[in-house]
Amino acid sequence: MTAETAYRDVDRNHRVVTPPTKYSLRPVEERASDFAEALAYTAGYTAETAVIEAARCLQCPEPQACLLNCPAGNDIPEALWLTSQRDFVGAAKVFAATSPLPEVCGRACPNLCQQGCVLGNTFGAISIGKLEAFVSDIAREAGELAIKVPEQKTGKKVAIVGSGPAGITVAEDLITKGHAVTMYEAWPEAGGVLVYGIPSFKINKEVVAYKIKDLEDAGVKIITNTRIGEKITIDDLLEENDAVFLGTGAGIAATMDIPGEDLKGIYPSTDFLVRANVPEEKLPPEKRGKPQIGKLVAIIGGGDTAVDCARSSIRMGAEAATIVYRRTEAEMPGNAVERGVSVDEGVKINYLQAPVEYIGDEDGRVKAMKVIKMELGEPDASGRRRPIPIEGSEFIQKVDAVALAVGYWPDPFLGKKTENLSTHKWGLIYADEASGATTREGVFAAGDNVHGPDLIITAIATAHAAADSMHKYITGEEHINPIAPPPPRKRR
Repeated sequence: MTAETAYRDVDRNHRVVTPPTKYSLRPVEERASDFAEALAYTAGYTAETAVIEAARCLQCPEPQACLLNCPAGNDIPEALWLTSQRDFVGAAKVFAATSPLPEVCGRACPNLCQQGCVLGNTFGAISIGKLEAFVSDIAREAGELAIKVPEQKTGKKVAIVGSGPAGITVAEDLITKGHAVTMYEAWPEAGGVLVYGIPSFKINKEVVAYKIKDLEDAGVKIITNTRIGEKITIDDLLEENDAVFLGTGAGIAATMDIPGEDLKGIYPSTDFLVRANVPEEKLPPEKRGKPQIGKLVAIIGGGDTAVDCARSSIRMGAEAATIVYRRTEAEMPGNAVERGVSVDEGVKINYLQAPVEYIGDEDGRVKAMKVIKMELGEPDASGRRRPIPIEGSEFIQKVDAVALAVGYWPDPFLGKKTENLSTHKWGLIYADEASGATTREGVFAAGDNVHGPDLIITAIATAHAAADSMHKYITGEEHINPIAPPPPRKRR
């Protein structure tokens, strides 16, 4: 099908609309056997199909729902118009003007913008995310995504702790203002969750490496294998810098605290994913070696991380990778499209079930789990119907390995090691989300370590706000006061 011959339909306002031109994945039997990116071609599109899909945009009058749905405020209609005119580099620059990670967001974002597309309930929403990745890949290949920095420097210095989406955003925003930026990363490779949390079949590691090189080429100094709070403290950073940004994310996997959870073969999701899909040379020595999964793998949880673990299990040779989720699909968080892709690859999902005990063999390795069936009650604080165990419904399920994907929290280490830096709710940094100000003078924070696990684009949006505040603070344009610490929790 070409742009000239495509069948077109007409909406009620007599505007011509082309049916969706879906992005392409590699054949299922091929992609499920390796960790290479699942998308075919360039981010799933060819030049011809990208033009056809972008041309579906109605260029709605303001306020455009797609733009309003994007936390970073990407000018999506403009980018789609340029794409439809084959100006792929121009479209990429529109996305890059508000997001430092268009190649990444296009691949891994659940596409809030796309959910706002007015064509969604009729003809099918435009594949905005994959088009964003497509044009960004084209611009990257053309060398058009370099970070431009001013020749005149301000003499101000900032330190960034963490090199994930929030840290990358603040680094780019401040280096383009003429400030000197040093970024610290605890892992051996910069990129944070983009390298160590998201599998390669969703984001090729080279995509992240290109961005890190952009930052280094722009003058950002990156120091890896350095956990702030140990030999170097926040106090040390404040002595050498005019401001500090904390973008440490939420990388500590939660547990269920049920019997047998300490058996061999039961992996926290972070440990499972990094061992499964990150090259060993990018891992610390204690994290090297693939997970020993056997043939039957159970993944506990229902979000994107559970799906990632399940798809990774299939690629490591599991005969059965089963997601066990305590609610129904209607309450399931995460990306429904990615979930559907996982089912195509052989993943099974057992709804309304939850483990209550893990059973080990004589060597202390998990061999089975006791599972109880659930039913849904009234909605809880999250707005989802609360799962209620069905008495007497327990059964035994054989397993060779288990991946726990039941949630994440920030590492509380930094809060414990830093005086006057308030944390709450199991390690979340207490900060003003509008400015990024914390309870410590000159220290700012944004991203998952402030609001908990969320989307890449949400971290980018809040990091933009924090970077703007930091710029005003270190230049004296505006004095950003630290916020008051939270009131003490009442004991029950």
